[in-house]
Amino acid sequence: MRHTAVETPEASATPGAPPRFAVVGNPENRRVGLFTTAVRAAGLPAPRVLAWRDVLREGGAVFAPGEYVRIDSPGENPEVDRLLRGPGEPTRVEGTARWYARFTAAVRGLSGGRPLDDPEELAVLFDKRRCHGVLHAAGVPVPESPTSGPDGVPVRGWADVRTLMRERRMPRLFVKLAHGSSASGVLAVESAGGGRIRATTSVELAPDGRLFNSLRVRRYTTEREVAAVVDALAPDGVHLERWLPKAGQRGRAADLRVVVVAGRATHAVVRTSRHPMTNLHLGGARGDLAAARAAVESAGADWGEALALCERAAACFPGTLCVGVDLLPALGWRRFTVGEVNAFGDLLPGLTGLPGSGAEGLDTYGAQIAAVIRGEGAGGLGSHARPPVPATAATGDDSGTGTGDGSDDRTDHSSEEDHRAPV
Repeated sequence: MRHTAVETPEASATPGAPPRFAVVGNPENRRVGLFTTAVRAAGLPAPRVLAWRDVLREGGAVFAPGEYVRIDSPGENPEVDRLLRGPGEPTRVEGTARWYARFTAAVRGLSGGRPLDDPEELAVLFDKRRCHGVLHAAGVPVPESPTSGPDGVPVRGWADVRTLMRERRMPRLFVKLAHGSSASGVLAVESAGGGRIRATTSVELAPDGRLFNSLRVRRYTTEREVAAVVDALAPDGVHLERWLPKAGQRGRAADLRVVVVAGRATHAVVRTSRHPMTNLHLGGARGDLAAARAAVESAGADWGEALALCERAAACFPGTLCVGVDLLPALGWRRFTVGEVNAFGDLLPGLTGLPGSGAEGLDTYGAQIAAVIRGEGAGGLGSHARPPVPATAATGDDSGTGTGDGSDDRTDHSSEEDHRAPV
């Protein structure tokens, strides 16, 4: 196995030298650009960028002893997608099990430096069954699931889903790819009167049985169609969750993405939709964060406790500096459950920190740099850095200008030119 060598292995370890960051990512990607901007704003040298295509081809990479290593999303790059999932159309749904195996192997092939993302925790975060089980074992409220944790039931196809719906009394549930993201392969399934089945999803079922991601949410109204989609998903691994009714805002279903940095909830957005999935690329829209907080407090609940729940979820992954927590408010805004924890959940361009979070005036990337400067996460950076400057064009609320929904997406769903979208 070959490894990408560090060009100046002693640079970060030399006494008196400025601390350095390194990023494993796609150099052309907006995520890498936003993080680079945040590092420079802190008065630090631009991070060294190692391209995912090189890491995957070389079988790993070696970092200098003092380098702070950020692992970023390998998404939005067709060449990297082929290396992870194999050849095929980038809009296809299938291949996530292969993606997961190759991604986690590549992450484990990184050595040296001071990682800001723990490889074993990433392996859990990218398996919805394991992540759900870890949260449940820690006492974090999550939707009921028959497939999570060490006692999870394997799903081999639609027949198993049908059986579990009946045995667990789940007339409404979500079917999710175990290693999926950005609502790829997600179906909101419900049984209607007379045993009829229907599902809402962005998955497009082609005449030849192949599945494609789409920017258009559709509804399958026959059990035959739903069964065909689930049977095609099952070989990659499937996770099931009870479909909980969510609170609404202006007549639309609502949930929240809360970014937790070094154990502290720093940023939050409300996402609303006419569909069960609130992802922005599927027609979801930013909601009103102030109104959501007011609804929580009017219901007699504690907004601080809602944020603390996200921090409890993030605490299950202490070796990972930053995660994005999907917080599901129940009808009435009094109770909350955690839907998912996302490893790459910080893509919220222009959004600044919550009041009292310590990240006021900073975007999600600036907040992470500031946390490391303070000695949190992977350790302090010392006196070479200055406090990051506030993000430009930032709003301080949930009205960020980016097209991404903050999920751990692997490719760009923001284009509206084609109804089919890459996974």
